[in-house]
Amino acid sequence: MDMKKATTTPSNRNAQALLEKHRSPVPFHEVRTRFLGNIATPAMSVAPLQVIKNLWGGELPAFDSIDEVNELLDALVQGLWNDLTRHQKRGQPFRLTRMPAEPTAANLGRHGLVRIQELDGFIEGLFNGEDAIDLPERAHEAVRHLAELRAMMAGICELVSRDPVADDRNQLDITFRHLRELTRIMETEIHEAVLSCTRARRQMLDGIFTEKPTVH
Repeated sequence: MDMKKATTTPSNRNAQALLEKHRSPVPFHEVRTRFLGNIATPAMSVAPLQVIKNLWGGELPAFDSIDEVNELLDALVQGLWNDLTRHQKRGQPFRLTRMPAEPTAANLGRHGLVRIQELDGFIEGLFNGEDAIDLPERAHEAVRHLAELRAMMAGICELVSRDPVADDRNQLDITFRHLRELTRIMETEIHEAVLSCTRARRQMLDGIFTEKPTVH
């Protein structure tokens, strides 16, 4: 399966094409998880435009016309960003990028790298550029689990780099089965972090709006 076919909604396809057109240094699969982390973060100062600028190091890329600017922003904000907000619901779990299933050493290395980038993107977005952030307990637990899973993916990448032409089909089959299970765990932990942060943010906002004014 071509990795680009992993997400099939028009908003995803359009966003991916425009990111490639404008040479985003951040790959599409990582942009997805970074946006999701930014959507979920308890931080109240998230600005989608700045998040998009950060994909290019803090400033938007050069454009030939204002129409190109609007096209990119529309695809990333009205399209991809808004589409990802649905994962704040229990019945709409997030899915990581689907990877080639053929058990080869090359696919194994690529699989591990993409998962690392996706996890890094989610944490980058969730922390909103901060070194530390106050997270609800379940989200904090999820972040810890995701860090452990990232270390496993890094270990896989290291193994492949040492033996890039490994051809033990039986061992590769076993490893790919483990990868599929680990991917499901990653998706569960990401979704639980999103749900936990969404609840916490909603409760915080409810508290702000229901707080009675002080009588002087």
